[in-house]
Amino acid sequence: MLYGRKCRTPVCWEEVGPRELAHKDVIKATNEKIDMIRAHLKAAQDRQKSYADKRRRPIEFQIGDRVMLKVSPWKGIIRFRKRGKLSPRFIGPFKIIDRLGKVAYRLELPEELSRIHNTFHVSHLRKCLADETAYVPLDNILVDNKLNYIAKPIAILDRKVKGLRNKEIDQVKVKWEHRKGSDTTWESEEEMRRLYL
Repeated sequence: MLYGRKCRTPVCWEEVGPRELAHKDVIKATNEKIDMIRAHLKAAQDRQKSYADKRRRPIEFQIGDRVMLKVSPWKGIIRFRKRGKLSPRFIGPFKIIDRLGKVAYRLELPEELSRIHNTFHVSHLRKCLADETAYVPLDNILVDNKLNYIAKPIAILDRKVKGLRNKEIDQVKVKWEHRKGSDTTWESEEEMRRLYL
């Protein structure tokens, strides 16, 4: 009702200084309406909290569980914000070897991920429900220190010049290496030279 501000009583509504109070009936009626508004707001907050609490469960894993690790896909091109839809969101599964506190877990990582710290927050983990044979291989996936998935360019297939209002941008059609097949996107030639040459 008041955008989070504290509600003033009718006594404080007038100018500062000597004044006469409003009639007792007006003050009483206004205070009753304020109490009713507060009761309705409290009931609405409690109702929304009960809805949220029904679906909210703390995520916990046991030592020995197998989990998938969340990674962010990133090609290194921030300017055009192109991301592959089918790039892997999770890699693994990995075995939990230790629990540190309430929300941190230590994983048993393979040699390919030895440069990454093996302790992760619970928000980066998902329980692996599939069998151990179905997993995302790490052979062709490059992951940096921030768990960003990096795709490498294979070849430049085509070139074009894109005209904007005040300038022209040289673009190249790049074929990217992926875990399954390949993907092509148009990227800025200047960005590609800066990042990969």
